Amino acid sequence: MNIKNVYILNDRAILYINGEDAKEFLQNLISNDINKVSDINSCFSSLLTPQGKFLYEFIIVKHKSGYLLDCEKPQAKELFKQLSLYKLRSKVEILNLSNEFVVAAFSHEKFLTFDAAKDQPGCTIKYREDPIFLDPRNKNLGARLIINLEKLYLSLKKLDLHDADLKEYYSLSHSLGIVPKDLNKLKDKLFGIECNFEELNGIDFKKGCYVGQENTARIKLKNKLSKRLFPINLINGKLHEGESIYNNEIEIGRVLIDSDYPFALIKYLNKNFDEKVNFKTKEASININKPDWIKK
Repeated sequence: MNIKNVYILNDRAILYINGEDAKEFLQNLISNDINKVSDINSCFSSLLTPQGKFLYEFIIVKHKSGYLLDCEKPQAKELFKQLSLYKLRSKVEILNLSNEFVVAAFSHEKFLTFDAAKDQPGCTIKYREDPIFLDPRNKNLGARLIINLEKLYLSLKKLDLHDADLKEYYSLSHSLGIVPKDLNKLKDKLFGIECNFEELNGIDFKKGCYVGQENTARIKLKNKLSKRLFPINLINGKLHEGESIYNNEIEIGRVLIDSDYPFALIKYLNKNFDEKVNFKTKEASININKPDWIKK
């Protein structure tokens, strides 16, 4: 990622959770520990089904007396509805600020030029009252700025950042093994822990109960994690969502995201999985990358 490049993430939305019960409200729902979020630290988290299946993911940033949720725009409306359902009598206000705020991403190297910046995922600083944070999932994805749309381009000019092709950012995220878009294609298709949320700093196994906690903890404690979400590289042909992936006619996975940045749920402990070989689907030849941050 070039130090002068900035990527305007127009596919991201911003929800704002505010109110007297905001902290407790989120703590009872999300897979991470809201106590990690402060003026100097942001975190990655998710909202799961009661069975522990993936629903939504987001980055949580402290803002004034509440919390900003940086989420994928196609998921924002449903996430807003889901949070509203859980609200009940809680003293919580949920706002969609997507028309007012925008998210921009730039390099890890540029982030480290700021005063008070620390080289650790989630590190959060302020630039003229606007939060800038090193991506809490993986610092190689760089930093993000959440800023009012009206101030965006003047701030980028002062920061000597220049608008670059968003596809470069998507490709980087895909190569790192982190889903950049089309998250709705994962909904209820796999467990949150199979999305590699532990390695991406999105699950806290020491916090109390949250939605989906029981199955998530059971899979972890009983060493039942046998499938993981991995990026696919298309060699030739065409992918189809939901189709099986084979090695020598043995099924080792299933395509979940079939777009420009495809991902599959892979039986990565299966003896027939070897990331050095090419795999087949009905109409395609592919290879599968196991991210280097997955040790097992």
